[in-house]
Amino acid sequence: MTQTPRWESPVERAIREAQERGDFDDLPGAGKPLDLRDANDPDWWIKRYAARENLDLGGALPGALALRKEAAGYPEALVDVTREEDVREIVADYNKRVLADRLRPAVGNLPPLLAKTLDVDDMVSQWRELRASREPVAPTTPVPTTPVPARRSWWRRLLSGS
Repeated sequence: MTQTPRWESPVERAIREAQERGDFDDLPGAGKPLDLRDANDPDWWIKRYAARENLDLGGALPGALALRKEAAGYPEALVDVTREEDVREIVADYNKRVLADRLRPAVGNLPPLLAKTLDVDDMVSQWRELRASREPVAPTTPVPTTPVPARRSWWRRLLSGS
């Protein structure tokens, strides 16, 4: 048993007692060197946290970068949209947000970062091509269907006894 100093703080005492109990034995990573690959990066901790927790940091991007990232996903992001009017509405909303972002004041000495507006008709034509290439081919022979007999309501079955 180690000799305790004349005075020790409550934190030091808790650590010493945990070491004596063996609470720190067999911890993961014990005896392995520290990972210092990104020691010069001031944001190392948030990058490691995001990687460890599988977080999407897209919401933390500045406005123009988030808009550029959104535009990079088009038209593939629109493939599940079924109506052309909805595609036009989505792209028009994107363009409105781009124009609203341009009205924000610039910060610092650098020129503001801008996102491009999208051509609605061009995006709709790309969406049509993508939808046409992904639509399943209809079978050439009709599939025979058997008619389903109509069921009587539960109270008629109860009254008739069947």
